[in-house]
Amino acid sequence: MGLTLVLFLLSAGAIYGACEFFVNAIEWVGRRQGLGATAVGSVLAAFGTALPESAVTFTAVVFGATPAQKDIGVGAALGGPLVLATLAYAVVGLALLLNRRRLGRPTRQVRVDHVRLGRDQAAFLAVFAVKVALGLVTFAFKPWLGLGFLAAYAAWVGRELREGDTAPEEESMEPLRLRPGAAQPTLAWAGLQAVLALAVIGAASQVFVGQLEAIGAALGWAPHRVALLLSPVATELPEAMNALIWVRQGKERLALANISGAMMIQATIPSALGIGFTPWRFDAPLLAAGLLTTLAVAYLWALFRRPAVDARALVAVSALYGVFALLLAWVWPA
Repeated sequence: MGLTLVLFLLSAGAIYGACEFFVNAIEWVGRRQGLGATAVGSVLAAFGTALPESAVTFTAVVFGATPAQKDIGVGAALGGPLVLATLAYAVVGLALLLNRRRLGRPTRQVRVDHVRLGRDQAAFLAVFAVKVALGLVTFAFKPWLGLGFLAAYAAWVGRELREGDTAPEEESMEPLRLRPGAAQPTLAWAGLQAVLALAVIGAASQVFVGQLEAIGAALGWAPHRVALLLSPVATELPEAMNALIWVRQGKERLALANISGAMMIQATIPSALGIGFTPWRFDAPLLAAGLLTTLAVAYLWALFRRPAVDARALVAVSALYGVFALLLAWVWPA
């Protein structure tokens, strides 16, 4: 267990360090491509950091040889959105509260595009409701509906790229880490740094997931419970780290765009894989994860419809993840 804890902490530190390089690079990629900050966060950054959790689902549902292995993929597809809708948003709120004075913020309000973010929550809710409903029924052509989720994501990306914008505080950028002396680094150098950072994030995330699985085994938890509760914490860690880094720079619009983009990926791509390659039927814990995620996003949607959002309100949504953990521990113990 001692080695497990050491690897757990080292891999978490490696993920954070690599995310520092990744967010630095992806901002420059967006700048060189003429994309607004929101599109950089919701599309480029989200797609990159969503690779680890999508890989977990893909490997489990496509190459899994047993129903238990496929259950791990389904659990990851449901656990990821729950972590993002609760813990990741709470990280943004907590980071802003801790850095408010250093950033010179007179209030605890989160600086966001309320209309756009509220619209993102509504889009996620619509797709996620279909995703959960399909887990309650069985019919012959259900696997083909996975293609509809891929089409929904493509349509959402198209809208984000068309309507991407920026804000004055997001115009200031740190020098590219690989080319600190270059005032305007090339797209090739920015892309290389992003790819190298993603490679480190992916490798460190796999180590992190392995240590969480070891912790789950020590606790006597079944594999699909680990996939539902613990593994998503690891695979969504890059999004949380990105959010922490961007909020410390006063760029919470980028942080929240990254999270909402990752949520849309989680609502569509892993779902398409799960629906296409598994029976996609939910037991009680999976249904609870779906319902609590829906409740969390509905709360966020109502929150971002207001003209001002207090960072403490974002921290509060993490309580729903605590509710889910308690349900797994006491109502449906492994």
